[in-house]
Order: sequence, then structure tokens, then C-alpha cells
Amino acid sequence: MIELSLNNVGKFYGANKVLEDITFEAKTGEKIAIVGRNGTGKTTIFKIIAGIEDYNGGVLSIRKGASVGYLDQIPDYPDHYKVNDVLNLAFEKQYEIKEQMRELENQMSCTDAEKLDSIMNKYGKLQNMFEHMGGYEIEERISKICTGLKISEEFKNRAFNNLSGGEKTTVILGKILLQNPDILLLDEPSNHLDIDSVEWLEEFLNEYKGTSLIISHDRYFLDKVVTKIVEVEDKATSIYLGNYTYYVAEKKRRLDEQFKLYQNQQKKIKAMEDAIKRFRDWGTRADNEDMFVKARSMQKRIDKMDKVDKPIMERKKIQLDFNIQDRSGKEVINVERLKKAFGDNLILEDLDLHVKYGEKVVILGKNGCGKSTLLKILLNEYEADEGNVKIGSRVKIGYLDQNIHFENQEQTVLEAFREKFNIPIGEARGILARFLFYSEDVYKKVSTLSGGEKSRLKLCQLMYQDINLLILDEPTNHLDIDSREMLEESLSEFKGTILFISHDRYFINKIAERVTEIKNRKLVSYSGNYDYYRRKKEEELLKNEKLEQSKKEKKNKVRKDISKKSTDNNKAQAKAIEKLEQEIENIEELINNKNIEMEKNACDHEKLSEIYNEKEKLEEKLNQLMEEWAEYNC
Repeated sequence: MIELSLNNVGKFYGANKVLEDITFEAKTGEKIAIVGRNGTGKTTIFKIIAGIEDYNGGVLSIRKGASVGYLDQIPDYPDHYKVNDVLNLAFEKQYEIKEQMRELENQMSCTDAEKLDSIMNKYGKLQNMFEHMGGYEIEERISKICTGLKISEEFKNRAFNNLSGGEKTTVILGKILLQNPDILLLDEPSNHLDIDSVEWLEEFLNEYKGTSLIISHDRYFLDKVVTKIVEVEDKATSIYLGNYTYYVAEKKRRLDEQFKLYQNQQKKIKAMEDAIKRFRDWGTRADNEDMFVKARSMQKRIDKMDKVDKPIMERKKIQLDFNIQDRSGKEVINVERLKKAFGDNLILEDLDLHVKYGEKVVILGKNGCGKSTLLKILLNEYEADEGNVKIGSRVKIGYLDQNIHFENQEQTVLEAFREKFNIPIGEARGILARFLFYSEDVYKKVSTLSGGEKSRLKLCQLMYQDINLLILDEPTNHLDIDSREMLEESLSEFKGTILFISHDRYFINKIAERVTEIKNRKLVSYSGNYDYYRRKKEEELLKNEKLEQSKKEKKNKVRKDISKKSTDNNKAQAKAIEKLEQEIENIEELINNKNIEMEKNACDHEKLSEIYNEKEKLEEKLNQLMEEWAEYNC
């Protein structure tokens, strides 16, 4: 079933046409990525679908009754709202029905028989509606989403308005996932999530029954989730039926094919134009009108041709070439037994890190585990509580923070760059152009730059410093895919040492030669890229599962052995008790017989004395047997 379709949808901002021919459809259950460079209008398409913005021309159709969930901006909530209150807003309708049911329950307890049937009928309808809307599964769904997004019980009780931007975004994402809309619009959903949460989100979306449209620069995420790519380029869309890796290969194939068609057509047009010249030349020489008629006819054929556009084989990308004039010593970073706490909150303990010249090392770990803290200790922004931190000889550090900040926000791009490097304006503009700052862009104020533009400017400054150690904290944040790929190429060729933090698994695979993970406040090292790290983690998990299974089997065996012994003991005990009871019964019968004999021989004193002695012995035996029986049954 088609949930959503756009046909030739266009969009103007004033006189500027930003979208011209947006055409695609989304079927039930499809997972679709909207890709394109920053500024091509991807988010605008989402806002049009969500009804936040109008469109100019074309047709937008959404299935009647289909609900749309879209994270656009952080809503304003009252100051008393906690995270839990925001999450529960996903179930407003269910809670309204539950309240109506509670009112009817109160009415049932104090109404007469005539009205009871009517109330029961209403109650039954509301109950069916509540069940159909998943009212009885609310707690289970909240638990599932909160576990996946690392929203703890403590976090749920925090005031929403006191959270950071990233934390608020995570909570709103959780709320939207809880709403379970028919059409889910996710704009950079993996931002602000650690890798564990991103991988959980991948599984969630793969199992999601509704339709998902996703804008993301996370290529690994797109490969795992989407089965269809809608590329936005030159104000129009192209469709690719596959994941991101398929899209890259197929786009290249299409461009190559289009370029061949273009070349062949241009050869044909060139041959026809040469023929037209000859016909005109012959017509002039021979004063032959037929030659001019043929020339005009051929020109009409050229004019009527469906021209193949020359494809743009290579779009403009940032050009990086990091400058290394002096390599560092072999030992670049040595950290031993590092400890760091903020108040009572212990972040790092007994942590070791050794990085040699030329290594490319990534630091992984859950949000809040101390990755950025470790980098800031290396940069002398924080002081370690215990341990040794040593930066090697001749090490020159270039640092890219995930929260990019420029001291003077009122400077222009050109001024901010030239402040770092005393070079002529013309040369500075040439350098900035390599980072896609063209013509008037260099006069933009730093305060007006987007996140991606700030990243490009900071990378531009880094590139022209004499550095041999790059420390990067989330370097791909705000960069579009083209810029990420260019950064990957440049860092792959960088001759110095790289230590970086990233949640971009595709980027990690391209750059990292060693993966380190902060776990339980210490650092664990894996000699390989992200895929190697994942394999090793899975092997460790499997090994631990087998170990746990082995322990469980041993425990079960011990239990069975104990149970068997207990069962065997119980059987033996039961037999012993049964034998005792039989002996007791026999002795009691013998004693009873002796009593009868004593009555018969009451006048024979000798015989009576003999029987009495026998009876006493039997009673002693009976007492012993009764004591044994009591021991078994205590």
C-alpha cells in the first residue's frame, strides 16, 4: 500500500527556487533514505510532508488516516515537566480513554440495574479501544525504548528543560518512537546517540512495521537499515533501489553510462554540424538551393534531438592536505594508571594508553564514559588526579573539538582564517575556496555559519598548522557525506599520528588501525578497524555465553546429583520406615498374644512368670523400634 507520494513537487523561498521536481513514493514498511549534499533541500522535503511548510506546484498525497511523526525542533514544555512526563505524552489518547473507563467504573458501583447495562456497554467499547491502541502494553513499550536509548530511571526524573540539546533530542526521539506513527520522518536520528544506541535503533527500525524516511550522513547506519535511496540533486530526485553501498556503485554506473551517451551524441551532432557546413559551402559554390534545404533539414534534426545532459562527474569537495614539516618521536602518547573524578563521580581509573608515531587510533565507549575527558587531559585542559601522562618529544598537536568555538564570533570567515596565518588576502581566499568558501562566502560572519561551515573553517585552520598529532573529537559532525569522504581520503594520507573519537562506524572503518574502548573506567585495545572490533566483541560475547552456559550446566548437574541422592536417600528411608512399621506391627501383635496367654494361664504361676518375661522383652524391643521410627520422621 502506498502511504505517501510526491509528484513534481516544487518549493520557492521568495524568488529562489529550492526544489523543482521532487518525485517519489513510499510504501507500507519501506525504509527510505533521503540523501544529498547539505543545502539541497532534504529537510525542506520533510517539512512539506509533515505539513510544517507549504509547497509550490506538484502533488503531495498521504494515505487517509495515516499518522506522521517528525522530529523538527524541540517543543516548549512547562518547567515542571520531567523526562517521564514528556515520554508519556506519546500515550495521551490512551490515558484519556483510561480515565473515562475509571469514571464508568465509579458509576457502576452506585447505579441501578436499568442504567448498568448501558454503562457496561460503553465500558466494553472503551476497553476494546484501549486494548487496540496498545493501552495494556504502555509500560512494556516505554521500558523497551528507554533501554535502547539509555534513558535510565534517574534520567526519567530529571527536569526536561534542564537537559542539554542532545539529551532533549534523544528524549523527543523516544517520544516519537513510542507514538508508533504510520510514517516516521527521522532527520539525523543517530546524532547524539552512542554506538550501542545506534545499533539498537537499527534493529528497532528493521522490525518497525510502519514506513520510515531517514535523512542521515551515517553511511553504516544507512547500509544496515534502508532498502531505497532518494537522492536530491539539482532540485530534483533520482531513485536507487538498494542500500547506501548499492547507491554509490549504481550512481557511478549511471554517470558513466550517461557520459558515454553524451559523448556519442556529441560525436553525432559534430558530424551533422560538419555536414551542414559542407552543404552550405557546396550550395554557395554551385548556387544550389537544394544544398541549403538539406542543411536546414539537418539543423532541424539537431534542434529536435532530445539532448543528453553532460553529467557532473565530480562535484566540488573540500581539499585537505595537512602540513607536516617535522615528525615527532616514536613514543607519542604514554598514559599510565590514570585516574580522574569529578567530585564523587569517578570517571577514569587505572587507565593505560600508549600511542606510537603514525598510528591511527579511535576511542570508543558509551556516552559519559570519559572519552572527551581523556582527550582534555592530554590537551592539559583537565588535570589528572593520579597517574602519569606524557606527550612525546617534538609532538605538535592539532585539535578539533566536537563543539567548535571561535573566540571572536563577529569576525568574517576571511578574518578568522588570516588571524591564524599572516598571508595575503588573495592567497587566503584561494585556500578558503578549497574548503568551499567562494566569493561572498568569505565575508560571512562566524556567528552566522552552520555547523558544517564551522567544521570546514576549523579544518582549514588545522590544515595549515605545522602539526604531527591530530586529536579529533567527533570530526564528522555536521559534515555531509561528500565532505566526510574527502576528510577520510586526507586523513588516510596523513603521515602523522591520529587519535580520535567518533560514532561514525563507516569513518572508523576507513581511518582506524586500532580500536580502543573505555569500559569499566579502563581502556581495552583491539588491533584492527571497527568491523574487526565488532567480530572480537561478538566472539567475547559468545565465549561468555558459552562460559555462562557451562556454569549453568554444571550447576544443573550438581542440582541433579543432589536431587538424585536426595531421591535415593528418600527411597531408602521410606523402605526403612516401612520395614520398621511392619516390625512394630508384628511386635504389637506378639505382645497382644502374650496378654491373651497370660489370661489363660492366670492360675499357673510358673507359666505366667515365663510369659510375663517374654512380654517384657517384646515391649523393650517395641520401645527401641519406636525410637528408630521417631528419628526417621523428625
